[in-house]
This record gives sequence, structure tokens and C-alpha cells, in this order.
Amino acid sequence: MQASAKIFILSTALLLGTVSSFAADTQAALRWAIDGEQRSAEHKARDRYRHPLETLSFFGIEPDMTVVEVFPGAGWYTEILAPFLKDRGTFYAAGTNPDSPSRYPRRTAKRFKEKMENNKAVYGKVQITILAPPEKTAIAPPGSADMVLTFRNIHNWMNAGNADAAFAAMYRALKPNGILGVVEHRGKPGTPQDPNAVSGYVNQNYAISLAEKAGFKFVAASEVNANPKDTKDYPKGVWTLPPTLRLNDEDRDKYLSIGESDRFTLKFKKPKS
Repeated sequence: MQASAKIFILSTALLLGTVSSFAADTQAALRWAIDGEQRSAEHKARDRYRHPLETLSFFGIEPDMTVVEVFPGAGWYTEILAPFLKDRGTFYAAGTNPDSPSRYPRRTAKRFKEKMENNKAVYGKVQITILAPPEKTAIAPPGSADMVLTFRNIHNWMNAGNADAAFAAMYRALKPNGILGVVEHRGKPGTPQDPNAVSGYVNQNYAISLAEKAGFKFVAASEVNANPKDTKDYPKGVWTLPPTLRLNDEDRDKYLSIGESDRFTLKFKKPKS
């Protein structure tokens, strides 16, 4: 379907105002954003592992929401969320600290800002904020967000000792009844959780406990990003698998055949009180 036809469907749905039309409207708008030319071919190739349409639909995203993406990294999901929310919603990208004493967060923040500035037709309305606990935790105005999303970042916060602060920041940003959507590399059930998550894997129950400790209520889990081929016992942790392939050519075909990691996909709600 051409973009113009999808926009027509979007407008028609708004005029009709029916529940079914709004559902069709959201699906059409998501597909339009996912198929858009703003996305790199490299990023589109990851769709078969990351299932953006199904994942965002599970979280219940709508184009008129205020949404925060926490730690967008290179902008894989930003390439979808920014155009999806551009006309009717508000989008905050809460990234790393550009003034950090460490090189990696500075470089990540710089590259993300350049990406936003180099295509203002798509990213001109993205509002960049910072998550760098304990000093910088205002990822959006308190109580303003309908939805906060974070993809494969809990292990980073655990490794830095900032997991509780990160969940608290996401909780503060959300409205009552607002939704937190989380995707993370899933640890092997029954194994003790490394508190530093050095392998990159996080046990699903542990992630739920972190969210509940911050005040969130667990709503549902989806297996849309599951991968039963992932044995979770690699020499370089989760980064042994694609897209990182940290062992380079060593057993490359083996790891490519496994694909990206097994991931849990969790939905939480901030209660009214």
C-alpha cells in the first residue's frame, strides 16, 4: 500500500471514530513507519528477530501518545517511533550523557544527535533528554508520558549499578495508568542472577522484581521475541550472537544460524495511586 493510501485510511479512521477503525489506523501507521525509507537496510534486516510491529502492538502504542524511548542507542526503534508519533504524538528520546567523563556515552549521545539533525523531516520533533543517574533522571516532565519503552537496556543499568534509579525515572515520567514496555535478553530459567549481568542476560523474574520494586504492576508477557535456539552459554555472552558477533569469524555460521538472542517482552502499568 502506498503511503498516501495509508494516510487516507488514517484520516478516515479519525473521522469515523470507531474502535475498529482506530485499531486499523494504528496498524497501518505502524506498517508505514516500519516500511519507511528513513530506516536503514541494515536495521530492516533485524525485523525478523525484533518483530517491531508485533512488539509495539503488544505494548498498545497509539500515534497520539506521549512516548519516551529510554537509551535509544543507534536509533533502531527511533527510526520507527519518530515518524509514527511525529504528527499527532510527542516523542522523547532519553539517551546517554553527552558530558559524561566516559567516552562511550559521549560518543553514543553525539552520534544519536547527529542522526536526528541530519534528517529533520523525520526527526525534527524528537525531544532529546538524558538518563544518567543519579544526576540526570528527568527523561520527560513528571507524569506526562502515556508510555515508556526500553529495549535491551536493563543489563546495562545493572552493570552500572543504576537499575533502581532507571526504573524510578521511568515511573516518575509516566502518567497514572501509563504503560512501561520492556524487551531484554532473557537469562536461563533456574540459574542465579548475576547482579552485574556481565553476560548481558537478565532473568525474567528478576526484571519483573525490579519493576515492581519501583511501583509498577505487571500486566502481561509476550513470547513474540523468543528464540529457543539461544543456549545462553557463549564465550562472549550475548554479544557472541548477531548483530555484534564479537568472535568475528570464529564459528560465525553457527552463531548466525542461532540468530539474535532469546528475549522476554514485558508490559507493566503505573497504578493510579
